[in-house]
Amino acid sequence: MDVEDLILISVDDHVVEPPNVFDAHIPERHRDRAPHVVKGPDGGDLWAFEDGFAPNVGLNAVAGCPPEEYGLDPTEYAQMRPGCYDADERVRDMSAGGVLAGLNFPTFPHFCGQLFLRAKDKDLALACVRAYNDWHIDEWAGSHPDRFIPLSLPVLWDPELAAAEVRRVAAKGCHTVTFSENPSKLGLPDYHTDHWDPFLRACAEENVTVCLHIGSSSSLPMTSPGAPPEVMMSLTPTNSLMAVTDLVYSGIFRRIPDLQIAISEGGIGWIPYALERADYVYQHHRAWTHTDLGGRLPSQVFRDHMWTCFIDDSAGIQLREKVGVDRMMWELDYPHSDSTWPHGPEKLWKDLEDLPDDEINKITHENAMRCFSFDPFAHRPKERATVRALRAEAADVDVEPKTMGRRKAEAAGNLSAALLAQAGTGAADG
Repeated sequence: MDVEDLILISVDDHVVEPPNVFDAHIPERHRDRAPHVVKGPDGGDLWAFEDGFAPNVGLNAVAGCPPEEYGLDPTEYAQMRPGCYDADERVRDMSAGGVLAGLNFPTFPHFCGQLFLRAKDKDLALACVRAYNDWHIDEWAGSHPDRFIPLSLPVLWDPELAAAEVRRVAAKGCHTVTFSENPSKLGLPDYHTDHWDPFLRACAEENVTVCLHIGSSSSLPMTSPGAPPEVMMSLTPTNSLMAVTDLVYSGIFRRIPDLQIAISEGGIGWIPYALERADYVYQHHRAWTHTDLGGRLPSQVFRDHMWTCFIDDSAGIQLREKVGVDRMMWELDYPHSDSTWPHGPEKLWKDLEDLPDDEINKITHENAMRCFSFDPFAHRPKERATVRALRAEAADVDVEPKTMGRRKAEAAGNLSAALLAQAGTGAADG
């Protein structure tokens, strides 16, 4: 096997929603109050909803953009590569980058729909969640069933309504829902209660995997206000480390033994030590804490219920047996600033080239197919799914960086302060 033989499924990409998301799906009685795009006073296309705005933050749509133009300023659709928001163009970019399929997290509603959680009118918010899910499943993912894994938003403010929505979208063929890595930071009950059991039980019963994306708690890891942006960006996997540790001790998996969780954009290199530490603590302290994991160590709970993914993580690949190669997946993160598009296959191959073919296939696509109940080969034969075949289909796609006419990035200190400020208001969270 060589790099052109790879079949790649990315389990963490993002869609910048086009302005017509709600046009065909929101009930008539809510149409005038549905989220819609307006021009910001200082530039940029903003999503208006109730009495607030959600910007398309620049770092969320940098595919094809020169790095010197990266920044946090709100951006316009005209300043983005069309593949950010147009499904047909996204597929062309995927093919040009050698990627067969992708799972796309939301942008303006934030990573797990926090925007609708904050809505004052919950009847309107529920209609928006359902309409968004219908758009994503029917129009975005449905337009290319061999290329997109459908993903749904949850109803964050009511676990019974959340369960009903899970069952509704599962009937439409969607077996993935995004959720919060730490609900308590959203002002919601935490994982150490049975509050979420109706929702999580519905996920287990409907074979729906729950994705916990970094930043889905509307919080960013920062050491101090004066730290440069690289500090926050380097520390983002700590959100996943905390979520994993929280969940393995929560008792949820004893009550709901079939529940499956995907840790999205968390990386993998930290996992062996995190599990080693959790096992040590459990064995060393359970005599007085009285924590009961049903006869399993935390590491076994993790391996039974959690899936992982990485962008570029040679340490994790080297430690793959301790991470769990049967549940390890790859991500491209298009069109975000961490993405390796259009050179994802080549960057990944540097870490995979010495692995046996069966392990390569698990990491690149087979695990993702199992995790998300997704079968692209029902629509496309394998010989047309390789890096080589896909790039041949998109030989006319220009992947060279082009100026997007954006403002230059702010000074590092100001940018770091802006990251903190936007995390506090929810504008920059997923």
